[in-house]
Amino acid sequence: MDAPNNALPPGTQLDEFTIEHILGGGGFSIVYLAISNKDNRPVVIKEYMPSSLATRNEDLSVIPLAEKHADRFAHGRRLFFQEANTLTTLKHPNIVNVVNFFHANHTVYMVMEYEEGVNLQTYIKKHKGHLSEPFIKAVFLPLLDGLQMIHSKGLLHLDIKPSNIHLRTGANPLLLDFGAVHEMMQTRQFQPNQVITPGFSPIEQLDPGGYVGPWTDIYAIGATMRACIEGVSPPHAPARRERDTMKPAASQFKKQYSNYLLEAVDWAMEVDPLLRPQSVDKLVEAINGNPPKKQKKSLFNF
Repeated sequence: MDAPNNALPPGTQLDEFTIEHILGGGGFSIVYLAISNKDNRPVVIKEYMPSSLATRNEDLSVIPLAEKHADRFAHGRRLFFQEANTLTTLKHPNIVNVVNFFHANHTVYMVMEYEEGVNLQTYIKKHKGHLSEPFIKAVFLPLLDGLQMIHSKGLLHLDIKPSNIHLRTGANPLLLDFGAVHEMMQTRQFQPNQVITPGFSPIEQLDPGGYVGPWTDIYAIGATMRACIEGVSPPHAPARRERDTMKPAASQFKKQYSNYLLEAVDWAMEVDPLLRPQSVDKLVEAINGNPPKKQKKSLFNF
């Protein structure tokens, strides 16, 4: 893998850890494999490093590229610290386990347990979709249990997609990357600067004034399940609202999967948020073949 620009070099000492090599990187962070100097165990360390806002000094400190970026850099660093702090309180076998977080090099680091496995996005691409129904249930029912716990804490994930799901041995899933997590507001009002992933983010995440809630994460789960079946990302939500050309899974894939699983996917992916399951337990019932009565008419005005 090509090293992201400004990555820490192998052998760097960071708190009680030694950086081994880079695992990956995105627009806002770099992820490393590291070894604990205390007990020699491997860990994953995620570093706040927004490539468009910051660079690294010779002393390894992370600084804004220019003074005009200083406020945005500092705001992002606060959000990253908040993500780490939130994750330390979320303990579930299917949610990434953050064991520590700390400030160093003028930025923030998050330490997570290392677990062998493969990314779901990579798995979908390798198999070109067509993942079996037992596999889909083995992945998504435990994920939904973890998501139910997140929602019970008054939180939303808001960035569920195949690349944020790690598959351990036996398809045992782990939900990753809580960079978009935020508290459910009493008004359920749209939060500015929300992370958007075309195909997986529902319409209320894109609309100013859109109401986000458990149904928002449920849409992303449905879209991820459909990607497992179809092998490609679903159409972007605004295009579906304008003219929905996506065929219902219940008709397109009816010869390959049970009707109730496909209907659950279609229900989770309703464009109108009020027509979706409003809670995780309703979607679980549908996946298990016990769907409750659905609302026939929306009260939501786009």
